[in-house]
Amino acid sequence: MGLRLKFNLVLVLVFLAGFAAAGYISRQLLQENARDEVLRNARLMMDTALAVRSYTVEQIKPHLDPMLEETFLPQTVPAFAATETLGHIQKKYRDYAHKEATLNPTNPRDRATDWEADLVQQFRQNADSKELVAERDGATGRLLYIAKPIQIVNPACLRCHSVPAAAPASMIKIYGEANGFGWKHNEIIGAQVVSVPLSIPLANADRALKTFMASLAAVFVVFFIVLNLMLSWFIVRPIRKMSLAADRVSTGDFDVPEFAEGGKDEIAVLGSSFNRMRRSIEKAMQMIERDS
Repeated sequence: MGLRLKFNLVLVLVFLAGFAAAGYISRQLLQENARDEVLRNARLMMDTALAVRSYTVEQIKPHLDPMLEETFLPQTVPAFAATETLGHIQKKYRDYAHKEATLNPTNPRDRATDWEADLVQQFRQNADSKELVAERDGATGRLLYIAKPIQIVNPACLRCHSVPAAAPASMIKIYGEANGFGWKHNEIIGAQVVSVPLSIPLANADRALKTFMASLAAVFVVFFIVLNLMLSWFIVRPIRKMSLAADRVSTGDFDVPEFAEGGKDEIAVLGSSFNRMRRSIEKAMQMIERDS
């Protein structure tokens, strides 16, 4: 096995090990960054919904409550306001979703699906849990969602949701008496859920990884070629010349030209040593021939 082959074999093995390690670490970092980005977007939507809820309770509801006996205005309901506001965002970003998922809602569109109902039950079973973050498969691919419990902490909510007799007649006229009643103070009646697509950021992360790995491979190929040219020019060729010269000297052929001694690197020093050895052997052979 020649020197060049040994060198290239070690170089390729080192590169493959480094390439695999770099690929694994880069993939983990890129996917982690993609998930962090998605989580930030989901938290932004959740914070927006909470801000709309707070604004409705503090700024809108006090002005419209006096009208409830005659005309029920859904705009006074925090959940309705948050759903309607984020609905405008969903028109542009269709894969983004927000829902005030409720087990027994007044508005049928807020009724929890099976998996949303499971989230509500988790919050009920673990009262200390204030947020759930997880992933699930959706119709358009992988989704990341954040869920927060909807808890009746304001007793004023029970005016519309305790029993039908206590609710405004205008609300009963719109939604009827079948749903949205029987709620209790401090009861967790639903979950506020925000879902954000995860498949697109992960696909972008994979494309970035492929680009990075292809660039890394291209750099290695260029490095490999340049290094082999330098190895051939500065090491392999001079050593091969010295090897051929040594073979000729060993057979008694002293017509081998001496190597240039201008450099100071290891190959040049080896060439100077070879020249001295050749001259010494030549003189020794001449002395032996004279004595014989």
